Amino acid sequence: MTDEDLCFAPATELARRYRDRTLSPRTVMAAVLARIAAHDRAVNAFVTVLADQAMAEAEAAERRFAAASPRGPLDGIPVTVKDLTLTRGIPTQYGSPTRRGFIPDLDAPIVTRLRDAGAIIIGKTTTPEFGWIGTGRSPLTGLTHTPWRIGLTAGGSSAGAGAAAAAGFGALHQGSDAAGSVRLPAHFCGVFGLKPSFGRIPIHPVSNTDYTSHLGPLARSVADAALMLKVMAGPHPWDHTSLEAPPADYPALLDHPPARPRLAYSADFGHARVDPEVAALARAGAERLAAALGVPLHDVTPPWGKAGPELIRFFWPAHWAVHAPKLAQWRAAMDPGFVACIEDGMRISVADYQLMRERKYAYIRDINIFFEDWDFLLSPAASVAAFPSERLVPEGWPEHPWDWLGWAEFSYPFDLSGNPAASVPTGFTADGLPVGLQIAGRRFDDLGVLQISRAFERTAPWADRRPSLGA
Repeated sequence: MTDEDLCFAPATELARRYRDRTLSPRTVMAAVLARIAAHDRAVNAFVTVLADQAMAEAEAAERRFAAASPRGPLDGIPVTVKDLTLTRGIPTQYGSPTRRGFIPDLDAPIVTRLRDAGAIIIGKTTTPEFGWIGTGRSPLTGLTHTPWRIGLTAGGSSAGAGAAAAAGFGALHQGSDAAGSVRLPAHFCGVFGLKPSFGRIPIHPVSNTDYTSHLGPLARSVADAALMLKVMAGPHPWDHTSLEAPPADYPALLDHPPARPRLAYSADFGHARVDPEVAALARAGAERLAAALGVPLHDVTPPWGKAGPELIRFFWPAHWAVHAPKLAQWRAAMDPGFVACIEDGMRISVADYQLMRERKYAYIRDINIFFEDWDFLLSPAASVAAFPSERLVPEGWPEHPWDWLGWAEFSYPFDLSGNPAASVPTGFTADGLPVGLQIAGRRFDDLGVLQISRAFERTAPWADRRPSLGA
């Protein structure tokens, strides 16, 4: 294997070859760190790279394999952590000047689980300020780009995670998602991203967003994401919203999809504007999946679809208003769009919030009723392919001080409802930019979404496609 092959090798293959001693964790880590050093100046996926620490841990992993005593299923595997997730002794700055230099004294539960499984954290990945937008623009770290075209957005808010996965900066990448922030980078970067059911992966601190924030994996294969999910999932006492059930054996069950699943497809959820080329690629992918499974594909317009835009545009500023106390000191240093969003949220009364919350719970009920008739809902993952990194919306779309959601109308419904949803690469535009197909499932059916995603992956494998980042 070349050094580039090592950087793009899936975690499942690395784990197997480490065990049979045909590959060295130290060799892989050296190749990954060299690739980051050569190319991340252009991509800007990392806030912090832990090169010396990662090499030392790779050497320790190599000694464990030599002694036939690996620590766990991810021993020696390079992993990144989003800069919204607490990491003990490592800066966690939330993409914001307001937290510059903050170093936590504890690990979030998922970081502990990754470490206990033997994963080697190679760095913290970029995010917009506190994860507030679906692009990779941060006043702390600048612009993060899709490796497929430097200058165009990697998506967000797990911008660095998606970019790192696509660029070959290690195998496994942790993201988080409150309105698409795992699936949007997966779409723009041509990788796989899963937002599992709400509570599947514990969060600490528990998010103050009324049960919409989720953690999830990004990777270049469904099997890698399944492996990472199994390690991160499960109840934890620090998160009172975490699900009681332990994780299923996602990797072992991946290749056994449900028989004759009922597939629905919606091109626009009844209201979304979609670029025609993106729409065509998503539709073709959905038809390809249905044909592979031997089932019909049914066009639907979800009856709950048109209620979503008003709900998200109410709750988005309402929840970001929690940062209002920062404005007195930090306004000039913060993202102006984020400031505008916070200020709109400050105008919302408690009574208005409670009344809109009743409507949201009715919306969630309607989504769950919909899934009584369908096992999976397919749609575009986003309305457009990657656009200039500095913009909130593509050129020609309505401008607004903070409202970027017009091109991301497919993702947030499942943050509001807590249903699992994934973005799987479904093709490339004529201009060479990746496009994702969203696969959403019933609440708690994370395994089903992974299995259907795996079945789709088999119809048109994407992991062998690599962006050209130059010499």
